[in-house]
Amino acid sequence: MAAFLGVEHSLTGRTWVGPSLELERRAEAMVQATRLPGPLCQVLVRRGVEIGETEGFLAPALRDLLPDPLSLKDMGTAAARVLVAAERGERIAVFADYDVDGGTSAALLIDWLRVLGREATLYVPDRIDEGYGPNAPAMQALAQAHDLIVCVDCGTLSHEALAAATGADVVVLDHHLGGETLPPALAVVNPNRQDETGDLAHLCAAAVVFLMLVEANRQMRAKGKSGPDLMAMLDLVALATVADVAPLIGVNRALVRTGLKVMARRDRIGLRCLADVAGLSEAPRAYHLGYMLGPRINAGGRIGQADLGARLLSTNDPAEAQAMAERLDQLNRDRREIESRVTEEALAQVQERGIDGPLVWAAGEGWHPGVVGIVASRLKEATNRPSVVIGLADGQGKGSGRSIAGVDLGASIQRIAGEGLLIKGGGHKMAAGLTVDEGQLEAAMERLADLLNRQGAGAGGPRDLKIDSLLMPGGATVALIDQIEAAGPFGASAPAPRFVFPDVKILHARRVGESHLKVSFGDGLSARLDAISFGAFDGPLGPRLEAHGGARFHLAGRLEINEWNGRKAPQLRLEDAAEA
Repeated sequence: MAAFLGVEHSLTGRTWVGPSLELERRAEAMVQATRLPGPLCQVLVRRGVEIGETEGFLAPALRDLLPDPLSLKDMGTAAARVLVAAERGERIAVFADYDVDGGTSAALLIDWLRVLGREATLYVPDRIDEGYGPNAPAMQALAQAHDLIVCVDCGTLSHEALAAATGADVVVLDHHLGGETLPPALAVVNPNRQDETGDLAHLCAAAVVFLMLVEANRQMRAKGKSGPDLMAMLDLVALATVADVAPLIGVNRALVRTGLKVMARRDRIGLRCLADVAGLSEAPRAYHLGYMLGPRINAGGRIGQADLGARLLSTNDPAEAQAMAERLDQLNRDRREIESRVTEEALAQVQERGIDGPLVWAAGEGWHPGVVGIVASRLKEATNRPSVVIGLADGQGKGSGRSIAGVDLGASIQRIAGEGLLIKGGGHKMAAGLTVDEGQLEAAMERLADLLNRQGAGAGGPRDLKIDSLLMPGGATVALIDQIEAAGPFGASAPAPRFVFPDVKILHARRVGESHLKVSFGDGLSARLDAISFGAFDGPLGPRLEAHGGARFHLAGRLEINEWNGRKAPQLRLEDAAEA
């Protein structure tokens, strides 16, 4: 396929790849049939929407898309056991993972129980001292003091740890890839169990917990009782779905759309305080969940107090919420400093090793295990390859990986763990964790690269920039952006559309802050549009556009609405440019 607009080497060194002729033909047919704007139709056909499905896709109803909770194995048993514990006033502990998905899952369950007048014990393991998931000492101690332990976002592979919970029932609500055998628990609800159909494999753990609560409420109604308001809890499910990079398709898309509306009401004190310290002054979008709120909640588990995020999300105390939000904000700033150093060192390794293969990876002595996942995301974004980053200490490496669309990283890591090349490892399609003996590191990464290559991980150009459509500055209106947002939310497996504004003139270009660029450009007639490019001066984009010298450019990026003093204006989030 020829490069889009002939751009084979943009200012950032990328080849621009446009939509196929088939997609363009389908988009034009949709325009003719529905009278919807062309750019919106480009988005819809790329997401596989047929002409007769546009109305339902643009206004999805959660009630139509929410699956029957009982379609998941063990769900009825899990919901009944949690409900009995709540009704009888049993002692309940919630064992949660230390990331956003774990924290929101725990908060969902704690909230639900609190409405019923029950308080639960929250336990979140320390990332460094205990590692991911249940461990035998913690489970044994919890079992001695509780009647029921609910493991959320973890537990599916924790056979030994769950066996240590003698005297208490254990329920697992998880989504990580399961093994051939299940752990010794009363119920293991997980759409990624080996014996599941896989139809709901895209759910995050918080969505699994939500479905369990739907079933528990249904069992309450069968007894003539009313359960807690679950719709008010969808802000937590939306946050987890986006932050855990779950694909925004099917019910996930409806959960996030509805959850964003709930979050906009600012009813949850913890999220309200966190949004304020993060400087979020507009109605939240998926971007804000993934890049503003999620990282702050994660910061506690990464480099600070592991349970801080879950406690913030479940507290009803305004003073406590404010203090925890400020602490998480500070931890996030500290995390960014650590991450910056590790990213620089990891990128240097990757460049030396090469980026043409199916896997990029880096390992370093003393790299903080709390940032390796974020750095892996940075490497994936820079190379369009599955990425693994490993921190080494005392002859052992603990790492995290991130994948690209269509490549199941979790299954491959679990396979090489089963082959003995890893001490342990697992996860899901887009993200995974591993522990490896330093002496086995090279062999493990070589084997992982081989498995990923069989899935086509090395097929895409490492620097390709996918373009959806052309647009002129006058066509980028607030109304159009609102219509395109109706096809969202955008995120994993549903990227926001990227437009190119061809042959435009730079009217103004200036540096803002340390490395950002603000641009105003036009088509030479009356239309003009503002753009911002974050980090543009960290590469060639900022210097070249700032010193444009009257040259004309093709500009590529994603459209957004800029709100300022109550006014809305279209804006381009500029990602790349090429000389026209």
